[in-house]
Parts: sequence; structure tokens; C-alpha cells
Amino acid sequence: MSNATEDLHRRLTQLSESLLAHLSTTPYAPPEGSAVSVKFVLQSLLHNPSSGAGESQLQESIRNFVLASALLSASESSTHELLSWIPRQLAAAAAASFRDLSDVYCHGNDKRLVAELAPEVLLLLKDRIKESSIDKGTDGDEVSAASARVPVGIAILAAYQLRWFVTQIDKLNLGKLCNLVIPCALTALDHWSTEVKGQGMICFIHLGKNVNSAEFGVYQDVILDACCNNIASADEIWHLVVEMSVLLVSSIHQSNPRSHWYERILGEMLSHLERQPRNKERRVAWLTFIEPLFQSMGLVLLAHFRRLFPLFFKWIHADDDETVLLVLKRVHTVLKLTWIRNTPYIMRLVDELVALHKEAALRVGREEIRTSILEVLLLLKQCKRQQFTAAWEMHRDDSNLAALCLSLTEISIDEESSTSNTLRSDSPQNCLQLLTTH
Repeated sequence: MSNATEDLHRRLTQLSESLLAHLSTTPYAPPEGSAVSVKFVLQSLLHNPSSGAGESQLQESIRNFVLASALLSASESSTHELLSWIPRQLAAAAAASFRDLSDVYCHGNDKRLVAELAPEVLLLLKDRIKESSIDKGTDGDEVSAASARVPVGIAILAAYQLRWFVTQIDKLNLGKLCNLVIPCALTALDHWSTEVKGQGMICFIHLGKNVNSAEFGVYQDVILDACCNNIASADEIWHLVVEMSVLLVSSIHQSNPRSHWYERILGEMLSHLERQPRNKERRVAWLTFIEPLFQSMGLVLLAHFRRLFPLFFKWIHADDDETVLLVLKRVHTVLKLTWIRNTPYIMRLVDELVALHKEAALRVGREEIRTSILEVLLLLKQCKRQQFTAAWEMHRDDSNLAALCLSLTEISIDEESSTSNTLRSDSPQNCLQLLTTH
């Protein structure tokens, strides 16, 4: 072997032995009923051949070391029972060891090392995930659970390794590797295990943030169909499916707001929210991540008012301030994008905002809530002055709304400013203070 190869092998051996030593002192008890020993898997990956090993064996050792580092590093963000035993110190040591190996292998460019290993590693992980998936029989009716032969724990470990690898690939290389990454992530997304699905979703979220629509290529419809099929996911990963679906449809069809995929994805989400309107985790996740989809759809949102506003009206009086503030922000976005034209919801919206303004007196976040209410009312007044005036007339003499009336009277909207800035920069501060403290 050349001197460079010998140095690489020597450093790889040192790093592996260091992690093995740390691993050996870490207490481990396999979860009850688990057929997978994660500690044994890690020890097997970190075992290195002797210094006389050939080039192919050295490359295999590097691959296995990186797979072990990936699993240990990925454990830091996991609460799953298969990985929860791994201490943070060991996860941090694995991440540092990977960077150390990158220094020797490619002069500190860890992204390059991941990109070089990706073609081999991702296909390997895809196969491991698929081993315990549920496949349809040849006649399309029968199903066979491969998990009867291969423990699902193997797929879960592979999914975490897959997620780590994909999220380590930088924007420069990710587009070039899309044809490799996407099938692997789809395999995880199609798995029956919630844990495996979740890691696949994180892969697609990374893609959605770093890849342009053209780079999705022939997989565009396949990906969006997978998003729709997974909207019915379990509560613990619903925030991931919402973020993933919104990012992907907004990226792939950003210039086509009338694409049927917007209607299908939004419709699927609304159906689940309508069935569980009191599920706080689901509504907060949806309200948090839906903004890019609203922005992409624009005026087309008018077609969904009959489903959106009943949910808004229900959630606007939720017990938690987080939901209330998110609803007010999303309502503001909808008003700004659609100018709330041709809709019967104006009077109802004013009534609900007035009721919320009164309720806010007993809330912890009353100042922020009342400020948001004022912003929505001012925008509503700007875009639908006549209808707003008629609706507001019913509340004008309410003594509990004195501060709100004063603010609406004294704060005018600067017609020349951006529609996203509903309050003039020279608005009297005392009006806002009066509104939020009254």
C-alpha cells in the first residue's frame, strides 16, 4: 500500500478502536421483544481488517465506519427505543470521528466523502428497508409481510442512516444525486413502520428545501402521490407529512397555482382536520407549515373558503394562545392574497374577531392577540370597506370595544406600502398600547 493509503488505514483503525472502546463501556439492554441488537450491529460495522488488507477491503471498512457514524450521530435526534440508549457523548464522538476521517480522506471535505459513498450506501440502505416492507402479491390482492423474515428493527436503523446520509449531502451535490436519493426516500415513505416513514419524510423535506423543480425530473407526480397517500399518517409524524407535502408541491408547481396537486393535497389535509378539529397537535402543525402553500395558491384559495373559514372560526377560540395566534396569521395571509372577494364570510369574520378581542382579556398573550386582531381588521377594512363598515356598525357602540374603535378610527392604512405591512409606520403608538391594555 502507498503511504497515503497506510495513513488512511491507520487513522481509520484508531478512530474505530476509539468508538469501540466507548461503545463497550456503554450499558445496553435490547428492548423487550426486539430481535435486533443495535450494539452488535455497531460493533460489526466498526470492526476493521488488518493493515495488510487490500484496497477493496479498505473501502468497505470506510463505508462501514461511516454507516456506524451515521447511526450514532442520527441517534441524537431520536427517542426510539432502539437508539435511546446511545449517550450524547458517544453520538458527538461519532460525529467528530467522521470529520476526522474526512480530514484524512479528502482534506476535511466531509460533504465530498458523503457524496462519494452515496451511490453504494444509499442502495444498500434502500434494500435493507425494503426487506421488511409489505409487498403486494403478483395478483395485486395478496400481501406478504417480509417482516416475518426480517425484523423491522433493521429497517428502522437503515432509515436513520438514510436520513443522516441524505441530510449531509449539500445543495451542490443533492441535485446531481436526485435520481438516486428519491427512490430510496420513496422506499422509506412506503414502509408500514411510522418510524421508517418519518425518516423518509425528513429526507424529502431536505430535498424540498435544496432542490429545484426541474431536478425532481420524472419523479414529480410519484412524489406528490406519495405525499397524498401519507397524509393519513399517525399523529407523531403528521407535522412531518404536512411540512413535506407543502414544501414539495410548492417547489414542484410553484408557477402553476391551478395544478390539481394543490387541490388534492389541501383537500386531503382539510378532510383530516375536519374529522379531528380538536386535535391540537394536528392543527398547530398544519397552521405552522401551510403558509408556503397558501402563498403559492394565491387567488385560487377562494375555491376553498367554504372549508377553510369554518375551521378558522372554530380554532380562533381555542384554549391555547398558540393556535389563536397562528389562525390570525393565516387569516391575514388569506385576506392579503384573495382580497376576500365574493364571499359571505366578512360579517362572520368581524363578529368572531370582536368576540376574540373580548376573550383576550383573560389570556396570557392578550397583547399579541389583540395586535393581530387589529391588523386583520385594518386589512379587512382596506379591502372591503363597504362590507366592513356595515359589519362593524353592529359593534360600534359596544363599550368593551372602545380601544379597538379608537384604533380603527385613528390608524389609517398607507395605500402606497406593501400589503404585508398593514400598519403605517407613523401609527400612533398610544393607540396600540390602549388596545392591548384595555
